[in-house]
Order: sequence, then C-alpha cells, then structure tokens
Amino acid sequence: MSDRVTRKGKSQPQKEEPKQAKKQKVQKETYDVVQLQDIAHQLRIHSIEMTIASNSGHPTSCASMAEILAALFFTKAGMHFNPKDPGNFGNDRFVLSKGHAAPILYAAWSMVGYIDSKELLNLRKIDSLLEGHPVPKLPFVDVATGSLGQGLSVAGGMAYSSKFLDKINNRYWVLMGDGEIAEGSVWEAAHLASHYKLDNITAIVDVNRLGQSEETSIGHDVNVYKKRWEAFGWKTLVIDGHNLNQLTDAFEQCRNVKNQPQVIIAKTFKGKYLEMENKEDWHGKPVPQAQVEFVKKQMKQQGGFTLTPEVPTQIEKPQQSHFTLDVNYAVDAKQSTREAYGKALVGLSKTDANQQIVAVDGDTKNSTFSIKYKEVVPTNFVECFIAEQNMVGWAQGFSCRGKVAFASTFAAFFARGFDQIRMGGISESQVKYVGSHAGVSIGEDGPSQMGLEDIAMFRTIPNCVVLYPSDGVSAERAIELVANHKSPCYVRMSRPSLPILYSNNEVFEIGKSKILKQNDDDKILLIGGGVTTQEIFKAAKQLSEQDQIHVTVLDLFSVKPIDHDGILNAANKTTLKTILVVEDHYMEGGLFEAVSSCLSLNNEVKIHSIHVDKVAKSGTPAQMLQMYHLDAAGIIARVKSIIQ
Repeated sequence: MSDRVTRKGKSQPQKEEPKQAKKQKVQKETYDVVQLQDIAHQLRIHSIEMTIASNSGHPTSCASMAEILAALFFTKAGMHFNPKDPGNFGNDRFVLSKGHAAPILYAAWSMVGYIDSKELLNLRKIDSLLEGHPVPKLPFVDVATGSLGQGLSVAGGMAYSSKFLDKINNRYWVLMGDGEIAEGSVWEAAHLASHYKLDNITAIVDVNRLGQSEETSIGHDVNVYKKRWEAFGWKTLVIDGHNLNQLTDAFEQCRNVKNQPQVIIAKTFKGKYLEMENKEDWHGKPVPQAQVEFVKKQMKQQGGFTLTPEVPTQIEKPQQSHFTLDVNYAVDAKQSTREAYGKALVGLSKTDANQQIVAVDGDTKNSTFSIKYKEVVPTNFVECFIAEQNMVGWAQGFSCRGKVAFASTFAAFFARGFDQIRMGGISESQVKYVGSHAGVSIGEDGPSQMGLEDIAMFRTIPNCVVLYPSDGVSAERAIELVANHKSPCYVRMSRPSLPILYSNNEVFEIGKSKILKQNDDDKILLIGGGVTTQEIFKAAKQLSEQDQIHVTVLDLFSVKPIDHDGILNAANKTTLKTILVVEDHYMEGGLFEAVSSCLSLNNEVKIHSIHVDKVAKSGTPAQMLQMYHLDAAGIIARVKSIIQ
C-alpha cells in the first residue's frame, strides 16, 4: 500500500527503510475501531429503515455482514476505489453474490457519498434503481446476483482479465452467504481461480449459520469450510466476522498473498445486534421499527464518519473495436459450420488491434474448433474445463471488463449453465454463446450429445440474438455479426460438412432471412436452418426436376429477431399460402414455434412442421435424418402430402 493510516485517519508517506533497519518491525496499520463499529451500526439502521419502507427485504442478512462492509468500504485495508466514480476501470470491484443483502450494499454507497440517503427509502419501488437484488443499471454493480452461487464465477473472469489481459493491479472482493456454498458452481469457480493462481481475488464467506428455512447443513462449523477451501488451493483465513481488527488484519494479509486466491471464513450471526440475533424464521422479513432505536443505543459517536478508502489511478474502460472479416470459400467447397467458427475467430483477430476478443471453452475446443483461435492468440483463450456453469460465469466476467467474450461447447451442454445464462440476460451481458453438435445430425454419439432444446432455451433470454447458419460463409458472417452486436447472442453450429450455398461477399443481417430459391408458380414455402436448409434445398431441386413441383426455399438464418416480413411475403407469393418448417430440433420452442408465433395474427397462411418428435438414438447422420424425415426424401414426401 502507498501509505499508512494512523488511528485518527491521517496518512503518512511510506518510506523505503534503510538497509541497516531491515530487522526493525514495520508498524502495523491501525484504525478507529469505535468509528468503524458505528459505521457498521449505521449500515444496519439504513438496512432496517429501507426494508421497513418497502415492507420487504432481508435486514437480518444485512446485519450479519455490517462489520465486513464497514471494514471493506471505509479502510485502506479493504477496497481501493473512487467513491465519486464507481465506474473507474481501475477500482477494486465488489460482487455481492448473496444478492438478497442488497440494502446494505446501497447503504454503503450512500455512506461514501454516492447515493442520496433519501433515495434509500425508495428501495424496491418501480421508479428506483435500487432493486430487490443488485443489477448493473448501477455503476458499482457489474453483474446481477440473487440466484445464489454465481458471483465467484463472474469475479473469476474479471480477475483473470485484470491480471493477465489488462495488466491492472486491482482486486475483486466477493461476498458469499454460507448457504450458497452448497452450490456446485461455487466449487467450479474455486477450482479454476486456484488453477490460474488468481491472487487478485478475495472471497468472503458470511457464515451466519441460518439459511432461509433452517440452519445450513454445516452451521457454524468453520473448520469444515476451512478444510474444503484449502483442499481447493485457496489461502484460507478463519475470523470473527464482527471483529473489526480481525477483519482489517485479514484484508491486509490477503493483499500480500501471491499466486493464490484467498478466502476469509467469517463467523457471524444473522441479525447481529438486533433482538432477533441468531434466531430462525426471520429470513426475508422486515423487522420492527423499534430495532432502529435498539441499534442506535449501541452506537458511540452517532455520526461524523470520516474514514475514506484509498483511491486508485483513474483508468478509462477500453472502447470496443469494430471487427471485419474476409471470407474465402471455393464454390464447390464443403465446410462444417462448427469449423467455420474457429476460422472466423482467427479472421476477426486480424482486426482486433486491442485484443478484445476472448474465447472460453469447456474442454471441447478440438470439437468446437475454438482451438484454432488458441493456436493464433493463446493469451486470449481460456480453458475452463468440464464446468459449463463456471465457463458461462467467466465469460460474463470478461464481458464486464469490456471484452468480446465467446463461450463455446456442445449445444446440449449449455443446458447445464442455463441459470447462469438467464442471469446474464438480466445483467444485459454481451456474451456470445456458440453451440456446436446441434441436432440429430451429429449421428453416432447419440441423444446425450445432441442439442435439441438449445434454440428454445436461448429464445427465452431477453434481447438475445439467435442465429442459425447453414454453410461456411453464413457461419463466418454470423460470428462477425455477433462480435459487433451489443447484446447476448447465440449461434447454433452443426457437425456435418456442408456444401457452400452462398458467395463470399453475400451480406447477412440480424433479423433477416435468405431466399435460396423462388419462382412465380411455387406451391409452398419451405423453411429450414443449418442442416435442414441443405436438405430442403436438395428436395426443392428434385421436386422441380422430377415432379415439376416448384417450391420456395427460405434459409431462416436469424431465428431471433425473426424476419416477419420476409417470411410473410414469401408465403403470400406461394399459390397455396402454405409453409413447411423443417428443423433438427424438438418442436417446442424451435423454428416451427418461432415462425408460428411471428405469423400468429395471420389467418391465411397455413404452417406445417417436420421436427424431431421423440428421443433419438445412435446412428449415422444420414440414418438419423431419415428416421425423423428431415432428409430430402422425407421432405419431398411431406410436400406431396400437403399439396394433394
């Protein structure tokens, strides 16, 4: 640290000791503990008053962590940040993983002067930014929390970015409740932070014993927590979480640890200093107004708080580049869209002057072909191993730090991280998810590896773009589009090698489809995506050449937002005003439902579907497509049955 703080809060320059003074003890920093304790009490009072005003909230959960936040926000041992500029890129960052304790977070920012104290009483009101759980509409919040067990993952991605990519000497503080430590995602995050030796991340576990409905499985046995975190390679400190001297000492120790993340196991009591201290059945309930006076009687100074944190150098958040891509395929080439993803990342890196693109993968990089990016830009590729929940969290952490984060694995495996993806949607995170091995067309690996629910899953995420390319050209253009788009995005990739359908200079747009074949006397409109676009294109040629039946072929490409006008215009031009949607996906939530939804107010167009209608099995890709009538022969038969 750059200076030392005396008991009265005055700072003195730290001087380099002469060689002969090496054996002298360095004076330990001391703090005005009386004042810090009053700050903790004032944080409690704010939390009580806020939750009374909103008639909801978690004041007892706030009370257990009041001393932690007092030491973290009001001493130089704790967070180094600019209270007037919480968005400073060089600030230490605080992630409140136990998001239900939001009131005390808002109270802390009020007491450092950023939030007007009157605004605190608008907690949870419709016109206030002080929501029931923190969201990044506030500059001191990086990620939405409240679905427990996710904060450490996001902080891991941010800490990796600062240490290895941005080369910024800031720290990430993550406060977790003891109940959420039961979540497996916490241990995924603990493993990866230790693996990458993230010494700029400090976790604090608020061990207050009580969960929502009863005591946690471990209760106050802090030694169990200690052994578990040590087993995962963390520097572990066990303290009294209400002892301010122990807290500041632990924070200082953590700052001096090298090549190892740290965790502070803080034994606390839910509802500390309230009459319902350590009592069950008070979770998520406002406490009586009388508790304000109860806490005030325990305060010594009744205000006049002067301690301030250490302010770091002002650093501006990097501006995102605009990425462009050169696509180059021969007319007769074949290319799997999953491999086109790897090629596209490499191509984008050529215009990524600031190396803002970061790719993470879950030990599938040689199948998703993100390995191609690792080979070219190894510093910006992060292996997250088989831990998809944490992989998604790390990707969101990179996005919080201004990186263009691509997260890739099999489409099916994103289901494991869906809650993290959902919370990323609430955070308005801009992660680009790329799912390979979609559908039954992967063949022999069988149904456990087949992504058949992924379109439905990502369509539910607010503002999430969903693209489904059908050849190498459209796949690379899809990656180019999402790299430049400011929202969460999902790109669905296929395993088989597919013929090139488009010219290298074909222009693609989010929200627009592509017509591959159209005539004035077309009977019906065929809509596909990915592998099924290839099959409907083949079916259309055979129908025209062998049966003189003409159909329009539309490559959906943009599933969300969907091309309502393009689809409706193409359907209206057919003589039967009829659509057949062919998809390598379950019907629920897939292409058929997307098309049906967008045309739901139209009474003239009829819509039919071919889709995966039962649990799949192993077989060759051709056999699987045939089994579900997704191949050209099955499509031809269905078209004939419709028009007859």
